[in-house]
Amino acid sequence: MGKLFTALLPEHMEFIQKQRMFFVGTAPLHAEGHINISPKGYDALRIFSPTEIAYLDLTGSGNETSAHLEENRRITFMFIALEGPPMILRLYGKGRVILPGTEEWNHWTPKFELLPGTRQIICAELHAVKTSCGFSIPYYSYSGDRDTLKKWAENKGDSELTNYQHEKNITSMDGLITSIGLKAGKAKDF
Repeated sequence: MGKLFTALLPEHMEFIQKQRMFFVGTAPLHAEGHINISPKGYDALRIFSPTEIAYLDLTGSGNETSAHLEENRRITFMFIALEGPPMILRLYGKGRVILPGTEEWNHWTPKFELLPGTRQIICAELHAVKTSCGFSIPYYSYSGDRDTLKKWAENKGDSELTNYQHEKNITSMDGLITSIGLKAGKAKDF
């Protein structure tokens, strides 16, 4: 059933490119800290090599992924087959956050279609790829993307969006500083 690989194979890449949703998991180092699992949609993920992927991260009510990556860089991606043959694909790696206004940002953004509310790009170097059966995952049919987040960001505008990020996206729920917080001059708590 399950198999472990050191990099993405062509069939893994093909599977990922067919998925309309994926999940990102991160966690702080301290045992009492909250584990974060975040669903992602839109056409936001790119595969750059068998060991390098990145996704466009949009503004949300929290920024746990960024805080955890600043602390320890651990990240896991999960893709599940909701149509066709059953499959769960997990990617394990070390991630980093790329913020607007940096030289890296200018390098990475042409690889994406920037969406309203874009706040950062999350890049990951993979060290393990694992498949498992997915036999219990139900079938679901895709009927379209929600446009709610895009409309929300468009209605806010750039200035209000920046204010929102500084209000909601500077620290994690456990008090860890995010990349946006570090850029704004906040000190790390650890």
